[in-house]
Amino acid sequence: MSGLDEQLVGADGPRTILILGGTSEARQLAECLVENPRFGQCAIVSSLAGRVSHPRLPQGEVRVGGFGGIPGLGKWVEDHHVVALIDCTHPFAERISATAHEVSRQRRLPLLTVHRPPWREVPGDQWIHVPTMEAAASRLHCFQRAFLTIGRQQLAAFSAVDTHCLIRCVEPPAPPLPHSHEVILDRGPFTVEGECALLEHADCDVLVTKNSGGAATYGKIEAARKRAIPVIMVDRPVPRRPSPYHEEVETTAAAVKQLQRIICSTQDC
Repeated sequence: MSGLDEQLVGADGPRTILILGGTSEARQLAECLVENPRFGQCAIVSSLAGRVSHPRLPQGEVRVGGFGGIPGLGKWVEDHHVVALIDCTHPFAERISATAHEVSRQRRLPLLTVHRPPWREVPGDQWIHVPTMEAAASRLHCFQRAFLTIGRQQLAAFSAVDTHCLIRCVEPPAPPLPHSHEVILDRGPFTVEGECALLEHADCDVLVTKNSGGAATYGKIEAARKRAIPVIMVDRPVPRRPSPYHEEVETTAAAVKQLQRIICSTQDC
């Protein structure tokens, strides 16, 4: 075994790299780590929230469900000898990200956040920036037919709007929902052509979305630009205060490089 591999196997068994996942980047990272011989002596575990009944599973070990807050995650990383915690969740998954940040701080555990860069406005875009879903809902009074692409967890914010809402999500949403609505069940990636056709068929005059970033769902942004309709854009949460144990990167390639450095530094290899 190499020096790094030897350090990844303790007297009580293999060390663990825990990926808080659910995104395409998380699946890519798990695949990279599982197939990289440098991490062959380390257990690669991806944790999924369990909000989708048939998720796309990554390579390596998978656990599904919550941890039970800061105490639960803290116990899990201790019991499984976690040497690095990777936050590869959706940029708007604030609760688990905050939990990971606090566990990292309390236990001096290296935390690496992998968040794709946000979308940027380009000429032709008509973005209306808002900080929250509630603020987005308050802007709909100016429009007749809205296309909501925000998932199903925060639809309650739109329950009192009078605007007709076309809702797209992966699984059926639970009430409360907008008074007038239609639900489309679908999973990306989506093409620009398909998004343009959908906006035209539904006669939508506004798009509501979160600044998730990434290519898989950017087609709707291009489609809104082509059809010259506004986008109510919910901006990303304010970044947390920096921690000496926390680093951020934007790509899986950068994550693998940083992870190798983190593990070497913590294991004195």
